[in-house]
Amino acid sequence: MNAILFSHATVLPMTGSADASRTFTGSVGVVGNRIALVTASDAAAEDFRAAHPDLHEIDCRGKLVMPGLVNTHCHIAMTLQRSYADDITLMSWLHDYIWPFEARQTPDDVALGMELGIAELLLGGVTSVVDMYYFQDRCVEVAGRTGIRALLGCNYFDNNIDEVFPQVERAVERAAGCDRVRIAVAPHAPYTVSPENLLRGKELCDRYGLMMMTHIAETRDEVRIVRERYGATPVGHLDRLGLLSPRCIGAHCIHVDEADIATLVDRGVTVSHNPQSNMKISSGVAPVARMIERGALVTVATDGTCSNNDLDMWEELRTAAFLQKSATGDPCVLPAYEALRLATANGARAMGCADGELGVLREGALADVIVIDLQKPHLQPVHDIVSNLVYCGKAADVETVVVDGRLVVENRRLLHIDLPSLYERVGEAVRRITAK
Repeated sequence: MNAILFSHATVLPMTGSADASRTFTGSVGVVGNRIALVTASDAAAEDFRAAHPDLHEIDCRGKLVMPGLVNTHCHIAMTLQRSYADDITLMSWLHDYIWPFEARQTPDDVALGMELGIAELLLGGVTSVVDMYYFQDRCVEVAGRTGIRALLGCNYFDNNIDEVFPQVERAVERAAGCDRVRIAVAPHAPYTVSPENLLRGKELCDRYGLMMMTHIAETRDEVRIVRERYGATPVGHLDRLGLLSPRCIGAHCIHVDEADIATLVDRGVTVSHNPQSNMKISSGVAPVARMIERGALVTVATDGTCSNNDLDMWEELRTAAFLQKSATGDPCVLPAYEALRLATANGARAMGCADGELGVLREGALADVIVIDLQKPHLQPVHDIVSNLVYCGKAADVETVVVDGRLVVENRRLLHIDLPSLYERVGEAVRRITAK
């Protein structure tokens, strides 16, 4: 089996509590798709070399090795719409720009946008992504070929459910041959999908053993519409339908009250916090600190590139931490290590992984590993390495990326994506879609 050794590294395993020793100097070894060695011992590293004479060794002096990041809510193919519709209210953004653009897209266009987004994600150290978009049956191949770990949510509304559900079945079939790619059902939101069609989505989840994801309480308008139609908050409405469970990811969850938070905690729902998108569209500030205090599983994500406008999870972490401090008036909330956990171990749990299976550097865990170059002016000096990462880190600091034991980025170079060709094909597609 192929083996990789990250040697002489500053290792950040993300396995300790906030007050535990966070980093050590040592080595991380990978065999197949699992982490086989996490050690501070030079002798143990030498034994690993001896046991795997054909290993690929990466000298990590001056660098940090840590788990890959997990982006728990994204519309990856919306890279084609980056900066297409800015400085517009949400409803006008959707009705006048986004949905008409999407109506002109082909499955091949979506696959192109997916590949461009995956390139950006991988170069920024994101090894796992939760996506919510169309033509996911087509995108299974893209995720498999490019090397990312993905949970692909098949997005549907009332008006396209009969088109999307066959895509779910095809996507499930196509993903069966790739352990890194799984499928989910993704009703858009409780104000755009009827109770009957939400329940049809749940039935599909039950039939194939799939997770569900949806937007929840993103705007005040959504809360008003759902309350007027169904006499409940979006959280309460979804709960009455039996849709909330540990296998559900709720994006945004901004306009939630104490009863909603209690329900999210009781049902084990993952809350995917998207601070930059929420700020750009002026949706509001999610009460993340309060949800964490109540015991909710909170993660962090970028949302799509038309409402962000990038897929840089390092920026998102910094914004998430700063926004909660500002919103609560408490500089102690969401400290750096806790913020980083949102994008590693918590994100792994959101994707349905058991504790210790993903999002940590632990022997036996899945080998999703990134290397960060610490020899950058903005990362020096090092008083607190975690604070430097969360408050100063940038996507461009990521040098090497391994997903499922396979090198996908080495020395800032994507190994399975031809960027010049991709840029040309993306440009051609966008010119055709936007032509008058």
